[in-house]
Amino acid sequence: MVRANLIIKVLFLCFILSFYASQEAAYSAEGEVDKMLNNLHWLGHASFRLDGSKIIYFDPWKLSKGSQKADFIFITHEHFDHCSLDDIELISTKDTVIVASETAAKQLESVRPVCKEIKSLLPGDNIEISGIKVSAVASYNINKQFHTKNSCKLGFIVTVDGVKIYHAGDTDDIPEMKNYGCDIALLPVSGTYVMTADEAAGAALVIKPKVAIPMHYGDIIGIENDAIRFQDLLKGKVEVKILKKES
Repeated sequence: MVRANLIIKVLFLCFILSFYASQEAAYSAEGEVDKMLNNLHWLGHASFRLDGSKIIYFDPWKLSKGSQKADFIFITHEHFDHCSLDDIELISTKDTVIVASETAAKQLESVRPVCKEIKSLLPGDNIEISGIKVSAVASYNINKQFHTKNSCKLGFIVTVDGVKIYHAGDTDDIPEMKNYGCDIALLPVSGTYVMTADEAAGAALVIKPKVAIPMHYGDIIGIENDAIRFQDLLKGKVEVKILKKES
């Protein structure tokens, strides 16, 4: 009987220790996401800069002249507002790695901006560079022809400093998103060429990120009200942060 009681006490103690360890890990993970959010800068349209252990840009466009140099540049596809040679040249150095869709990579190889290398990826490819894990994922339209599935345009899920960030590229709410688990999701909301705010809200409910951030508005197509509607639709379901545009 004494032995049985001892075993029960030991098991209970193990349960308590395991519970508090899992809670501590959860709080730690939330802290890392919050830290990442503080270091994530929306530069307008679909362009972002992440100031982590590496300086990372997604689809740089219309950058200011004093922009920080990049360790990594991710290019989702070849359209001018996502693959801008002038902006890439502005932030690239001999040590910069450019990761791009196949068509965008070919486009850049033809002019060869100063960089360490240009990596061409297709949907489904996974690589790791300098501790940064990169998954290239599908990004396409299902009810329009601007970004067809067979054109192999990309979204990226990038794991940096233990946090997964998903940049969706120019996409609709596609079935593959159920597999795009991440901490932070950058989702287009403007409609016309990409998802509407309502469709993007539906995508966020499928992806279930800790935080969703609207993009692809305020230039060419889309207005701030698209971002606000996206936020309103997800109130109480998924946390949404609308970032202020920075130069």
